[in-house]
Amino acid sequence: MTAVVGANDRTKNEVRAKVVQSTDAATLIPFVECNAAHGAQVYTDDARAYSSLATMVNGFMHESVNHSAGEYVRDMAHTNGIESFWAVHKRAHKGVFHKFSKKHLQRYINEFAGRHNVRTMGTLDQMECLATGMVGKRLTYKALKADNGLPSGARGRKGLTPTHIL
Repeated sequence: MTAVVGANDRTKNEVRAKVVQSTDAATLIPFVECNAAHGAQVYTDDARAYSSLATMVNGFMHESVNHSAGEYVRDMAHTNGIESFWAVHKRAHKGVFHKFSKKHLQRYINEFAGRHNVRTMGTLDQMECLATGMVGKRLTYKALKADNGLPSGARGRKGLTPTHIL
């Protein structure tokens, strides 16, 4: 399993997500600092990694819900927005993609965050946003297949070439 951290901005209704190497405070706190405004209200689950948020220099106002005790909502404290994003991502994994390799996982995460962030726009606005985001960017096949030090994760059935797997 590969860890992915995400944040849902309730005001902008925008998601940001990133593949991370671990789920400790040294990894998660900087993610929150980069994606939440100074002094923002931050809602999390009860993971220990978030326990120091309210005492930090940024002075986040922090509330958490204790999922392990069956608490999912307390007034405005909940993680339902980001949980909904993860549910869509998991559904796509099970129903469409079937496998996300570690090598390309951040690309999948970016795709789903992008889809989430433009879902309320009209079709033409979505297309404009997509085209604007593509300016000056090009992903060649060579770069896509380049070794980045991670295993591709692709596995065929023993003894069968890809043409035999349908």
